[in-house]
Amino acid sequence: MGGPERPDPASGPVTGDALRRLAAAHGVQTRYETTPGITVDAPVAGVVAALRALGVDASGPDAVARALARHEELLAARLLPPCVVLREGAPLKPDVPEGTALTVELEDGTTATAPGPLPLGYHRLRARATDGREADAALIVVPERLPGPPRRGFGFMVQLYSLLSDRSWGMGDLGDLAELAGWAGRALGADFLTVNPLHSAVPAADGAATDPSPYRPSTRHFPDPVYLRVRDVPEYAYLPAAARARVDELLERAGELRRAVLEDDALIDRDAVWRLKREALDAVREVPLPPGRRAAYCDFLAERGRELEDHATWSAFAELHGPDWRSWPGDLRDPRSAGTERARARVLDRVDFHSWLAWLTDEQLARASRAAEDAGMAVGIVHDLAVGVHPDGSDAWAGQDVLAPGMSVGAPPDAFNPLGQDWALPPWRPDALAAAGYAPYRQLLRSVLRRARGLRVDHVMGLFRLWWVPAGRPPSEGVYVRYDAEAMLGVLALEAHRAGAVVIGEDLGTVEPGVRERLAERGVLGTSVLWFERGGDGSGPPLPPERWRADCLATVTTHDLPSTASRLTGDHVGLRHRLGLLTRPLEQERAADAADVTEWLELLRAEGLLPEGPDDEEGAIKAVHRFLVRTPARMVGVWLPDAVGDRRPQNVPGTSDAYPNWRLPVADGRGHPVTLERLVSCERLYALVDEVRRGLERPAAGH
Repeated sequence: MGGPERPDPASGPVTGDALRRLAAAHGVQTRYETTPGITVDAPVAGVVAALRALGVDASGPDAVARALARHEELLAARLLPPCVVLREGAPLKPDVPEGTALTVELEDGTTATAPGPLPLGYHRLRARATDGREADAALIVVPERLPGPPRRGFGFMVQLYSLLSDRSWGMGDLGDLAELAGWAGRALGADFLTVNPLHSAVPAADGAATDPSPYRPSTRHFPDPVYLRVRDVPEYAYLPAAARARVDELLERAGELRRAVLEDDALIDRDAVWRLKREALDAVREVPLPPGRRAAYCDFLAERGRELEDHATWSAFAELHGPDWRSWPGDLRDPRSAGTERARARVLDRVDFHSWLAWLTDEQLARASRAAEDAGMAVGIVHDLAVGVHPDGSDAWAGQDVLAPGMSVGAPPDAFNPLGQDWALPPWRPDALAAAGYAPYRQLLRSVLRRARGLRVDHVMGLFRLWWVPAGRPPSEGVYVRYDAEAMLGVLALEAHRAGAVVIGEDLGTVEPGVRERLAERGVLGTSVLWFERGGDGSGPPLPPERWRADCLATVTTHDLPSTASRLTGDHVGLRHRLGLLTRPLEQERAADAADVTEWLELLRAEGLLPEGPDDEEGAIKAVHRFLVRTPARMVGVWLPDAVGDRRPQNVPGTSDAYPNWRLPVADGRGHPVTLERLVSCERLYALVDEVRRGLERPAAGH
């Protein structure tokens, strides 16, 4: 008699049929394609670890058999799945026994019969079978498709912290964002601004520096108060004399931080900026809120509810016990414990302080959004949603019930990263999301879309599947875990529809077959970066403009890639060599890079887009943007540093201390920082924008 094969972690790939069936039942892939036509087996240790994180014991053959039997029993007894997602206009046809009575409790509290048309929203489906069984489930009715931007246009892409003004405190802030939006829309005719994730960061532990990456936040629900412009808080104007004198001293020190970045080649120091702002905001908070603003603050507290209370509580506890909640006193590690409730009451003033900060950032984000709208932008400010959160932070603390313990998100080995990647971000459990009717996901989207007219979803492929890496193991021992893409896309479409927002998916790199097509079907724009747009499997010749897709944000570069000037000159190869990132000898890398650039320049010449010749750097930067507007892309993004000739990347993947990631100001080709005030008088920028605008006035390729 043959039983399930023992899943021995040292035995290599999964070979037992029972374990394969158990993994498939829970969305854990035992095989996957690395490149088209090349399939590999997932390591059994990774499969067992992923199942364990999903609450399934697969530690041996008997455990696998019991888990399979239990799963089949649950399926047989279940009347309804935990969540039903229905596209608008589609008939509701759940797989229930004949004769089962169905009713729908609508989001507004009224009741509808299941066969009738159902409105968009979050409802409850109730079922009663003829054998007396009853069940209810979340029913989400979602749009068939999202509309795209109202017109074809261009916009700027910028890391907000990197663009300082004469009024900011050592890094760009929300006041700068409002000014940039107003100027770009009115003076240049820009239709959108994309910014880095503004999510709140995990504060630094004593003696350490805050992680500067905007892609490893503490929470994705609330913006970081480090972006506040203190002078724009209305109560600032009413500081009493003594407090005013102290804040004036802080302003002088903030000016020194700004001058150090702009004049002395200093890096952006968000910790130093926050220390000054926090002290100033402590003083401003002593000014009582007038009745109208007090009422608005109370409304904000009520509207944001538990998610705000959790984040503010975590922030207050972090001040006392450090930022890693897993090292806190036992009771405090559970956000719902009686001990946490008692401890919250003891630090209620600090909880209120962090809630107040969240309100102020929401107000200033709203002001920036209005500035973009008033300036005539067709889309406005496009916010960036990071793929996950820091394991130490407030979302990880508050969301333990929906996060997979002992796992982190990453990427499998590929040609660019032969060892794979571990991003140290805990993934959502797909089963827990479904059981919760996707409430954590929809609340997150609602938070980010609250003051946004567009949303960029980082690593949008994660709506379909994510690479889970077991704690303490190399990324190569991870596995893919599937999510319900219909539900994830549907909730995204519903929340974006309600917010009136355009959605852009970052679909760069290795993308599973069919994913881009499904995103396009739902109206989610893709991301097309010039250097990657090649025929075949990406190794063919550069794609001519008429072969580009229309439903995308087309760009020349991104925050994770070299600036265009650096790419054209090959400077980025030398940088990667100095950082020890090359996988081939330097001369080979330089030759391959030069060949790549030459191919593109030849296509630009063939298209008549390079009248200045290949040796004119500024002319070549214009040429690649002339190319972008010749494609049918609905949105054309201009990397703001490209407009002033910046040669430095904002981030070099694969580095940490070796390169100042996320800490560089926008600079010109000589490395001199360019402030917002200098930007608006930059002839080079205006010349580039003129080329883009003229190109947009002509019909795009394929139209």
